[in-house]
Amino acid sequence: MKFGVNILNFGAHATPESLAGWARFAEDSGFDFAMISDHVAVTPDVAEQYPAPFYDPFTTLAWLAGTTERLALGTTVAVLPYRHPLQLARVTANLDRLSGGRLIFGVGVGWSKREYAALDVPFERRGALADEQLDVILRSWTRDSISYGGETIDPRPHPLQKPHPPVWVGGTSPGALRRTARFGDAWHPINVTPDRLRAEGLPALRRAADEAGRPVPALAPRIRLDDVDEALRQAEGFAELGATHLLLDTYPGTPDRARTPEEDQRLLAAFRASV
Repeated sequence: MKFGVNILNFGAHATPESLAGWARFAEDSGFDFAMISDHVAVTPDVAEQYPAPFYDPFTTLAWLAGTTERLALGTTVAVLPYRHPLQLARVTANLDRLSGGRLIFGVGVGWSKREYAALDVPFERRGALADEQLDVILRSWTRDSISYGGETIDPRPHPLQKPHPPVWVGGTSPGALRRTARFGDAWHPINVTPDRLRAEGLPALRRAADEAGRPVPALAPRIRLDDVDEALRQAEGFAELGATHLLLDTYPGTPDRARTPEEDQRLLAAFRASV
């Protein structure tokens, strides 16, 4: 199983220097990948959990790709309906090629109605929009010409990874599981336990994959790291379930409980030294 770090790209400690420091720490400490979260419009409900300054994930990942050599870099998760699918397909393809094939494209539909309203995107259609966008993105990544909006589009350059960068789909709703089964290379549930996945999540994912006529996607969860021993126990449980990746998130959920990057990195280093 590969282990990753959730880089905190928001809040009081988010600076260009700290973001670069996170990436150097992850690579130097032997982690396999690092991921960054996504918001476009930091409305008051978003700011309660993820306060500004909030760095754009794709801009930040492109910059961090130039400061690292082997670390895979991804989104946890990019909210698909926030951006035009052709623009998102081009940005991600460029990022994968310029990074030497290191992109992990984690995707989801988000949760903030106010952010959707600020972006003038219908919240109630977020699931359908996400499915449509993934179809466009995957076609753009793998074809020299696609049809969109009544026009013929040349989406090149294609990503370096073949057939395309790994797509990790977040969410635990029935719609999210159908999306994972239809489009995903991996399921990327957040803050779940091995017991819950064993009893509910993975059987539901298998049913969705059977209905889609596709292989069951890999398992790549994200968990919160507050206590190293507990995280190690969970990692063992995920390994028993066949997880290929585990992303560790040191953010406690609200800014008043946030630690410094140095404190978070000590937790991560202790975890990595124990596995």
